[in-house]
Amino acid sequence: MKRKITLTLFLALLIHFASFSQTEEQQVEQVIRSLFEGMKSKNADQVAMAFSEDALMQTVIAKPEGSEVGSNAVADFVKRIATTPETTTLDEQILDYQIKIDGTMASAWTPYKFYVNGNFSHCGVNSFQLVKKAEGWKIVYIIDTRRKENCD
Repeated sequence: MKRKITLTLFLALLIHFASFSQTEEQQVEQVIRSLFEGMKSKNADQVAMAFSEDALMQTVIAKPEGSEVGSNAVADFVKRIATTPETTTLDEQILDYQIKIDGTMASAWTPYKFYVNGNFSHCGVNSFQLVKKAEGWKIVYIIDTRRKENCD
């Protein structure tokens, strides 16, 4: 546990110092990359660091009669990452970053493909909203789509 905390602090410092030489777009992209790297490595602390404390997560659920929106608590997502079995690999591969920034607000559109243990699971798009806080860019809202077809 102490090693995980030390690694997380080291990563936070590295991201902080690296942010001085990066453009705002690169800083936003780095927050999103760090989120998915933390998910893949099962580093719940790294995942949690990407989010603002009041962040919201939602998913568009496509149904024949019309789409619905499902909500997830960030704390539950972080807990699922922390309790993912060692034998399970979660790999969300971002295909593109389309980032728009106005002052201290950013929006990122990131098409993705998701794999579990190397096997294709689904694809879709993440839509992130980020705010630049005193400690750097933080995700305040994410909504995604998920589908198994038309993924090429």
